[in-house]
Amino acid sequence: MKFRILILLSLCFFSVKAQYLSTPQDGGNKKAGVSERIGLTDVSVSYDRPALKGREGKIWGQLVHFGYADLGFGTSKAAPWRAGANENTIISLSTDVKIEGKDLSAGKYALFMAVQENEVTLIFSKNASSWGSYFYDQAEDALRVNIKPIKDLPLVERLKFEFGDQTESSATLNLLWEKWKIAFKIEVDLPKTVLASVRNELRNERGFYWQSFQQAATLALKYGSTDEALLWANKAISEPFIGEANFQTLTTKSQILRKLNRNEEADITIKEAIQKGNYQELEQLAKQFASQKRLPEALDVLKVNASKNPSILAANVSLAKGYAALSDFKNATKTAKIAEAQTQLPAEKESIAKMIKAYSEGKESLSETTPKK
Repeated sequence: MKFRILILLSLCFFSVKAQYLSTPQDGGNKKAGVSERIGLTDVSVSYDRPALKGREGKIWGQLVHFGYADLGFGTSKAAPWRAGANENTIISLSTDVKIEGKDLSAGKYALFMAVQENEVTLIFSKNASSWGSYFYDQAEDALRVNIKPIKDLPLVERLKFEFGDQTESSATLNLLWEKWKIAFKIEVDLPKTVLASVRNELRNERGFYWQSFQQAATLALKYGSTDEALLWANKAISEPFIGEANFQTLTTKSQILRKLNRNEEADITIKEAIQKGNYQELEQLAKQFASQKRLPEALDVLKVNASKNPSILAANVSLAKGYAALSDFKNATKTAKIAEAQTQLPAEKESIAKMIKAYSEGKESLSETTPKK
């Protein structure tokens, strides 16, 4: 008897489970999603895509009702359009943003639209779990924004959302269907979101490496938080167990000190960094100084690089060019001759010979060729 009861219970269980098999959506509507990362902010939209099915000219104001309507079901007597089909269209934001210049906090929202002939009211509802707009309640609005629809565009058969006009800190979210486009701009506060992320990540396992603090200092300098930048630069250098005074950490600290107009400290720090740099690091630093019109400092770096790497042909060629840039053609010629003696390759010898001839005549070489390391 007990065995028969168990069998019946099992059959009942499987019968209930069978009701939940996955099936294609009815009506031909398709589930879809689109996402975009703006800075460090993730924006995603999940929605259902209805099709025209020959209803061109019968969408706006008919299938999609204008304004608010009593849908005959649920509690709402003035429901907007659900911006899609079936379930709510959901927009998720991983950080605070601005929608058309208005603040909207991080979170998940139902996206509704009250459509009119020449204006659309975007509605971001805090109730993201109800089905469609049948239970829409204005009291649950987090934000409303009015925008103008764009009309008479090429025909779009199936409703879609897509991102466009991307910049470092913004993007436009476009709804396209039939011949209309409803577009709104999403902006993020890049300094605020990046620095908030940095502060948080330095508290997890990333905070156990000097590289993380060095990168954090660089980002803080870029986004205007110079006090934090210096704090993190110092941690990258001297934090117990992880700090390391190397070329990268010292160079970063020097840049921050210069930004703070603490130039004497910056000079001391960069000199310490230069002594720790390898060939590639010093070559890049010299180029950076040259691009900033700090030619004497660039030459000092090239001198150190050549003295640390006397057997590297390119180090001597760069030093010769550094001398020439400051019109010291005597040392430019002398250094170029050292470089010439280091190579047996005809093309390099010819290039360096042109440099030597130009320097001996008291002018910079026209050659831009720097031999490989």
